[in-house]
Amino acid sequence: MLFKNLVIRLGAVLAVVVTLSSSALSEVPVAVSDLIVAQLKSGRADLDYEVIGKSAIAGFYEVQVQNGPILYVSADGKHFFDGSPYLVEPGRFVNIRDMRLTEERRQLFADRDTADMIIFKPEGATKAIMNVFTDVDCGYCRKLHQEMAELNSFGIEVRYLAYPRAGIPSASYNKIATAWCAKDQRETLTKIKRREVVKTSVCADNPVADHYALGQRIGVTGTPAIILMDGTLIPGYQPAEAFAQILGLTASDS
Repeated sequence: MLFKNLVIRLGAVLAVVVTLSSSALSEVPVAVSDLIVAQLKSGRADLDYEVIGKSAIAGFYEVQVQNGPILYVSADGKHFFDGSPYLVEPGRFVNIRDMRLTEERRQLFADRDTADMIIFKPEGATKAIMNVFTDVDCGYCRKLHQEMAELNSFGIEVRYLAYPRAGIPSASYNKIATAWCAKDQRETLTKIKRREVVKTSVCADNPVADHYALGQRIGVTGTPAIILMDGTLIPGYQPAEAFAQILGLTASDS
């Protein structure tokens, strides 16, 4: 918790780290990447690995485990650690991974097509956007959804993505996929979140698995997980008024 409270948001250090991370992607020699993957496979052949790029720690590379964490692996592939590396700055510790993910999320949602999201728009102009990874069996997700009218009244547009915490396949997956497969997605999602009886109907082309994988890739670990358009991830429920304040909105703005 101490470290979490010390993490800073975007700033001068972010620009440096993002630049390093972006340029590093093309700098991993194929021989190094192949060696790292081969070594990891020798230990756990049941997992799939992708070398993302050089880490900010000399001699180590970032490796994404498919549907799992990011590992920091030595160039020979024989040693690794997980967790978050920190940069020591005067008077603070900076979570490097959080900063990189913030920029990745910002870029992703700036360009992402919204056709596969369930969107609740305000009646007037949209003044801010919340991208929300949600689960229909999550109590705080239901609580947040109950405040949809208030969120919209502030001019906040809520864009839902599916994140069944029980995984895929699961009963939670079947329920949330039913909402995405429904003719009236918003009404069906609302009914399911109210615990009303809705017949399960899972279509083959629903985007829930893609949403779930995306959430895992960009740092979502629970629900609700709110991602703002600047890439900031806000974990957990907060009242509508609190989100409005975070977004710089007041009742007079709506």
